[in-house]
Amino acid sequence: MKIYVAGHRGMVGGAILRRLQARKDAGEDLTLLTRTHAELDLTSQAAVREFMQTEKPDVVILAAAKVGGIHANNTYPAEFIYENLMIECNVIHQAFAAGVTRLLQLGSSCIYPKAVPQPMSEDALLTGTLEPTNEPYAIAKIAGIKICESYNRQYGVDYRSVMPTNLYGPGDNFHPENSHVMPALIRRFHEAAQNGTEEVVIWGSGKPMREFLHVDDMAEASLFVLELDKATYDANTEPMLSHINVGTGTDISIMDLALMIARVTGYTGKISNDPSKPDGTMKKLMDVGRLSDMGWTARVGLEEGLRDTYAWFLAQDSIRD
Repeated sequence: MKIYVAGHRGMVGGAILRRLQARKDAGEDLTLLTRTHAELDLTSQAAVREFMQTEKPDVVILAAAKVGGIHANNTYPAEFIYENLMIECNVIHQAFAAGVTRLLQLGSSCIYPKAVPQPMSEDALLTGTLEPTNEPYAIAKIAGIKICESYNRQYGVDYRSVMPTNLYGPGDNFHPENSHVMPALIRRFHEAAQNGTEEVVIWGSGKPMREFLHVDDMAEASLFVLELDKATYDANTEPMLSHINVGTGTDISIMDLALMIARVTGYTGKISNDPSKPDGTMKKLMDVGRLSDMGWTARVGLEEGLRDTYAWFLAQDSIRD
């Protein structure tokens, strides 16, 4: 079987590739296809068409995306909607044109409305207004779901979508401005501990609740969904509501997360809030009942995952510098 992993240098794509490589090393007959951005620009229709027609993969895993936290989404909204739409349109359509019948695309929990009953179930999609800070990205991710569903309906292919909660782990982006909350806090508390900083100020009130899933769990869940037999998948989804939430089913406040990260990094100074900065959505917890009913649950605990992530961060000299 020939499997193309788009976005293999990203956190999620890298974790999926590691699991597939382990299977191959254990004797499974797999050919794993990857391309760097320099080798294949996924926003280029012509380049993606040539790649798909030449390689003819059996399965495509679409983990490539332009991602970032609140600051990045607010600063670069045009790039977030354009690049993500182009990646999805090109990869999904050109996979179909090349005869690919099995595809898995990864989305985000930000597809759900800002004001939505918690925990967020799959049928909450398109029932209300999106969170303004990441609306362009969310719209692109919703479009990805609908592209897959539309190709399934019209052409009878088997294109599936998984919507992860907030992800973290080895391979994350620790940029001081463009990262998500978890890696941003890890870096800030690490630097504060190393420099003896007396106070760390975190954005917003500290009250928003967030759910976090370790990337290794996400990789496992992705392959689990991809490999479900079609009868089971179809029995637990609907033709135009076919995406599956992936998460832990538990959440934590940003302040409690900061306290946990301080403990993991060894920071002992003061932690305060800057209420002038945006909180974003106050609660984002995934309803993972659909996936649980099909037989998968997360295994990595939050503090265990944080310690694993921090150890990886410490080993990356180029990131810390």
